[in-house]
Amino acid sequence: MFKWILARPDSQKRVPQEKIGKTYKLRQLGVLLATCIGYIGYYIIRLVFTTEQNDIMKVYHFTTADIGLILSCFGIGYGVAKLFMGALADKCDANRYLMLGLLLSAVLNIFLGSSRNLYIMMLLMFLIAVTQGMGAAACQRMIQLWWGPRMRGTMYSIWSSAHNAGSFICVAVVQLASFLFAGSLPAVFYTASVVSFIICILILLLGADRPAVVGLPDISTYTGDKVVLDDGQTVTSDSTQLSIIQIFVKYILKNKLVWAVTLTSMSLYLVRYGIQSWIPSYLVQTKGFDPGVAKWVIGIFELASVPGVIIIGAISDLLKGRRAQVSIACVIGVLLCLTVYFFTNNHTLIIVALIIMGNLIYAPLTLVGLMINEVVPKFAVGASTGFMGFFQYIFGETLATALIGILVNQFGWIASNTILYLASGLAIVFLLYTARSEKLMRQKAMSK
Repeated sequence: MFKWILARPDSQKRVPQEKIGKTYKLRQLGVLLATCIGYIGYYIIRLVFTTEQNDIMKVYHFTTADIGLILSCFGIGYGVAKLFMGALADKCDANRYLMLGLLLSAVLNIFLGSSRNLYIMMLLMFLIAVTQGMGAAACQRMIQLWWGPRMRGTMYSIWSSAHNAGSFICVAVVQLASFLFAGSLPAVFYTASVVSFIICILILLLGADRPAVVGLPDISTYTGDKVVLDDGQTVTSDSTQLSIIQIFVKYILKNKLVWAVTLTSMSLYLVRYGIQSWIPSYLVQTKGFDPGVAKWVIGIFELASVPGVIIIGAISDLLKGRRAQVSIACVIGVLLCLTVYFFTNNHTLIIVALIIMGNLIYAPLTLVGLMINEVVPKFAVGASTGFMGFFQYIFGETLATALIGILVNQFGWIASNTILYLASGLAIVFLLYTARSEKLMRQKAMSK
């Protein structure tokens, strides 16, 4: 199995010159569909527990602190996994790697749905997180290898919005399973896994690892794509003989811009999960929402952000890669929406604020995910994704789940509000530094 997912050599059979353009477009469409549909599957598995948290507390007699602990196990496991699984993705067939991670997640999800023990559920959530760590790195690597910089922001945003669609589809799957199986909690988890098994087959049929594997020229040859590092070095290759450790030290740990973008993303993840993970509990306990409506609000928060994320990603392309500046504007908008979300009891205004906030949170998260890949060589994309993911989930999501769960238990929801304001402010500080570095790198690229 391990040998099956390793990177394959370039195809000896080359696509004829006159067919390269058409073949590239068809393959790009297949890769886009594979990454989008595949990541929808990942999110269906990932959010089943979050969506069902109120029912789990009621049926299993769990507290908000218990729910926070289980969710934090995902954050810890996912953060650690992304660090290692991301680096491993650089050495594997990204499409097969993507499929395998979803397959393993779906199997473990069946066991999660069968358990009622807090500690077993914590362990299973940790293991699911490890397998989930294979998804983003594989998808981001495929996007970097199949599109040049002029279209990459748009394509990356389309892919990134798949997890928003996946969140909405997860809610739909949960509601359908609850209806078909008389509200059975295990049946909800099983149904999500069955849907993901079907998606695994589609990934294998639609996707492809690298252009050279299917007889096409690499993206650098096809579009003239190149990467300018913060030291001014220009890199075009999508493969290397360097070891995983050598890549990690040279292109990740010693890259100051990687650190700046990573800390930005960590702060934004705290905001994202500080809102998303607690929507059902927060709206029911403080705003008087019906529990059934609160579940759907998670899906609305996610799905409504899809068009905005794609549009903002395309805007960053039109502004010639000024992704940090676009992100700063978005985070300022998030601060305004948070104020409405916290201090109004009008249900319509709350939902409108969440819809706008979904766009303004996920757009900069998408852009920093792209930025972290654009400041390293293509053979280090998985490593950069994993490095950022480690901080996103070990610190960002863990603080947003376990810490907020404990603090809310002690001091009420004002503690959550304070943390989200502070995290938004930190994101702006790091983005200001990144915008300055981004400007210097554009100038270096123009001088080449």
